[in-house]
Amino acid sequence: MSDGDELSTRFRAFSTTATARAPLYSHLADRIADDPATCRLLLNAPEEQRLPVLLFACVHWLLLNEPDQALARHYPNLTPARASGAPTPDPYPAFRDFCAAHEQGLAELLATRSTQTNEVGRCALFAPLLGVVADEVGPLALVDVGCSGGLTLLLDRYQVLYEPGGAVGAGSPVVLTCGTRGDVPIPARYPHVAARIGLDRSPIDVTDPDAARWLEACVWPDQPERFHRLHAAIGLAQDDPPTVRTGDAVDDLAETIGLVAGDGHPVVLNSWVLNYLSDAQRQAYVAELDRLGASSDLTWIYAEMPALVGGLPVPDDPERAQRTVVTLVRWREGERTVEHLADAHPHGFWIHWSAAPAV
Repeated sequence: MSDGDELSTRFRAFSTTATARAPLYSHLADRIADDPATCRLLLNAPEEQRLPVLLFACVHWLLLNEPDQALARHYPNLTPARASGAPTPDPYPAFRDFCAAHEQGLAELLATRSTQTNEVGRCALFAPLLGVVADEVGPLALVDVGCSGGLTLLLDRYQVLYEPGGAVGAGSPVVLTCGTRGDVPIPARYPHVAARIGLDRSPIDVTDPDAARWLEACVWPDQPERFHRLHAAIGLAQDDPPTVRTGDAVDDLAETIGLVAGDGHPVVLNSWVLNYLSDAQRQAYVAELDRLGASSDLTWIYAEMPALVGGLPVPDDPERAQRTVVTLVRWREGERTVEHLADAHPHGFWIHWSAAPAV
C-alpha cells in the first residue's frame, strides 16, 4: 500500500469513528479520503504523527488567527449560528480551498507540531477521589504527569456542577457539568492543595499566545462547550501559571515528586496520557511508582482506557476495556492497593461510580 493509500485509509477510518462526536470532522475526513492532494498534506508530518487529527488541528490553528475566512462559518465554535444547527452548504470546498491557500503554512505546522489535549473537564472526575484521599491523609501535593499546559493542576479554581449531587467550588469563569450515577462521594468543598507541579515531555507555555492557541486548536470545533471552557481556563492560568517541568515520565518522576512532597501527601495524576507510552515505558512507569511507594506513602489516580494501556493495573473486565476507568492506587507502609472506582466519559461529562473492594 502506498503512503497516499494508507493516509486515505486513515481518514476513512477516522470518519467512521468520529461521526457521533464530531460530525464536521467526520464529513471532512470522508471527503479528504477521496482527495489525494489534500490527503497527502499529512506526508509533511513525521511518520508517527500522520494522523487525521493533526491536519485538522493545524487547519484549526490557522483559522483561529483568520476567523473571517469562509471556512470559519462552518466551525460551530467560531460561528454561533452554525452551533445552533442552522443549515449550511457543504463545508468541504471551503476546507479544500483553505488548505490549498495555506499549503506552505500547513506544511511547516505539520512538520513540527503534535496534538496535545488539556481537557479541563477531567477535573470533575478527579475531585471526588481527591476528596477521599484528603479525608485520609490531609493536605495534598499534586503531581500531574503528562500535563501539557498544566490546566488540570488548577482544578480547585473551577466550579463543577454534579447532576445530581450539587456543586463544588463557586465564582469561577470555568464551569464544568458532570452527570453522576451511583454513590459518587462528591466533596462539600475542594480539598486543600498545598502544592502542585506538572511534568511533561513537551510542556505548553499557556502565557505564550501562540502556544495557547495550539491547545485550543486541538479541540474539535463540533464541541464548542469544550472549546470555550478551555479558553476560560487558559485565561485563569495566564493570570497565575502552574509550574510545569520539562522531563521524562519515568526518569524525572522521583525528583518531581520530591519537589512538593514536603508540603503535603503526594498524589500523582494521569488522564488519557499513558496510552502515548509504549508497553515497556508504561511498565517502567508502574515499576517506578512501586519503587517510590515502597519507601514512602504515595497515591496515584488515573483516568485511562484499559484497552490502550497495557501494563497498568486495570480491571480484568472486557466490558470495561473500551471505557475510561477512574482508578485509585495507594501505597501505604509499602503495601499497594488498587481500586477501580468508576467508569467515566473521557472528557468528564459523566461519572458512574462502581466501587469494588481494594485489591
